Amino acid sequence: MRNSLLGGIAGLFLAMTVSVAQAKTLVFCSEGSPEGFNAAFSTSNTTLDASSRPIFNRLVEFKRGTTETEPGLAESWDISEDGKTYTFHLRPGVKFHSNDRFTPTRDFNADDVIWSFERQWKPDHPYHRVSNGTFMFFNSMSMPDLLESIEKLDDHTVVFHLTRPEAPMIADLAMDFASIYSAEYADAMMKAGTPEMVDQLPIGTGPFVFKGYQKDTQIRYEAFDAYWKGRAPLDRLVYTITPDASVRYAKLKAGECHVMPYPNPADIATMRTDPQVNLMSQAGLNIGYLAYNTEKPPFDNPKVRKALNMAIDKDTIIKAVYEGAGKVAKNPIPPTMWSYNDDVVDDPYDPEAAKAMLAEAGITELKTSIWAMPVQRPYNPNARRMAEIIQANWKAVGVEAEIVSYEWGEYLKRTKDGEHETVLLGWTGGNGDPDNFLAVLLGCDAIHGVNRARWCYKPFDDVIQRAKVVTDHDERIALYKKAQVLFKDQAPWATIAHSIWYQPIRPEVKNFKIDPLGKHLFYGVDLEE
Repeated sequence: MRNSLLGGIAGLFLAMTVSVAQAKTLVFCSEGSPEGFNAAFSTSNTTLDASSRPIFNRLVEFKRGTTETEPGLAESWDISEDGKTYTFHLRPGVKFHSNDRFTPTRDFNADDVIWSFERQWKPDHPYHRVSNGTFMFFNSMSMPDLLESIEKLDDHTVVFHLTRPEAPMIADLAMDFASIYSAEYADAMMKAGTPEMVDQLPIGTGPFVFKGYQKDTQIRYEAFDAYWKGRAPLDRLVYTITPDASVRYAKLKAGECHVMPYPNPADIATMRTDPQVNLMSQAGLNIGYLAYNTEKPPFDNPKVRKALNMAIDKDTIIKAVYEGAGKVAKNPIPPTMWSYNDDVVDDPYDPEAAKAMLAEAGITELKTSIWAMPVQRPYNPNARRMAEIIQANWKAVGVEAEIVSYEWGEYLKRTKDGEHETVLLGWTGGNGDPDNFLAVLLGCDAIHGVNRARWCYKPFDDVIQRAKVVTDHDERIALYKKAQVLFKDQAPWATIAHSIWYQPIRPEVKNFKIDPLGKHLFYGVDLEE
């Protein structure tokens, strides 16, 4: 069956390449199925690569391949002296996509901006509970408390009134959760009795139009002829869902796909000399970690967490799992990020001290579980192998651990609901600001969102909340350095590794740029004929 499936996909690819003169089709061997096509519901790059990035735009965008912001659907903006009022001047003439169920009758305007944010913000919004999604980024970033009101001055002017200054506000609005949807499409689907179509058959203003999804197999897009930045060089974009990294590499070599994510570290050396591969790389803005569910005893005790951290042999993990593509992490932010505190001392690998500390805490015959991601990421290229090493490390200090895993969407849902005791996860920065790590992953507001440690420590939270509102850069650096010290003392995570980002592409792919925020972006990419 596997051979017939590969043959079918190969046949599809050959059919595409035969007509390349008529239509340039880029095939991306994606690593997994998206949870859906609403970017506001997800923090997974698998989902965001399939939804917000090809289909939507935001008021502010990141320049491709950087963390620098530039105008998007807003041509410009003004910020009040007190930092609490942001006035956005919207780009005129921006068109929305259409599909078999809907044809827009107007261009993008302020109503779409207000709809896109109020859906996430207001419980009485008619779409707030449609599709049963939760707005993890929006809530984890304290947006419900930050926003006072969003005001439409006219069709092309919208004002965000904040309850306090927010230093990373512009960068925040360039993130995927802030994608702008069509309010007119939403109204039409609600009147038709099919509001969930807004999330299943997405319509945006972005460079590619969603054309169809065959679950666990393929996603299809076409270039949007009326895209406001100009039509993409590619005519078609196809995501062929390929969970196995070895199969992705085989397809890349065979010309069955042009771009693949997340190669096996063991394949990197071969890829370097493979004439069918252009292996791009750069330091990743990421962290791989094991989070303790601090709401569940005995993981509510920092001494227990510290002891378990001291039992983990991170050097062995770096060698066995990352195979030279990673470095030991001691802080929850990467060393390439401003405010990184290099003075923090990591927990030493010391099994005997770990045993003694567990005994002091009254812990004997502890049985727990390690949840291991079912997908590969640069920050954790083999979670199962990592879990096995940690399992053996903990057994050496008298702790028995069972390894647990689920399908990716189920894994994310269950860990969000707090079913785990310990969980392997990671993060690639969303906007280049330390707030996107320290507040989004570890803040009190993020407990029912991305904070899988479910850790709320007031001294830490007070510091990161203060860092949000001050505008002096040196003061923000000092606050974030203090936060890293508090984090290390309390140990809600075992910080494991920061990795190098490797991106294999075919030689005929031109103008592809590695994104420091972990995105796969195909607008601006071309194929050499």
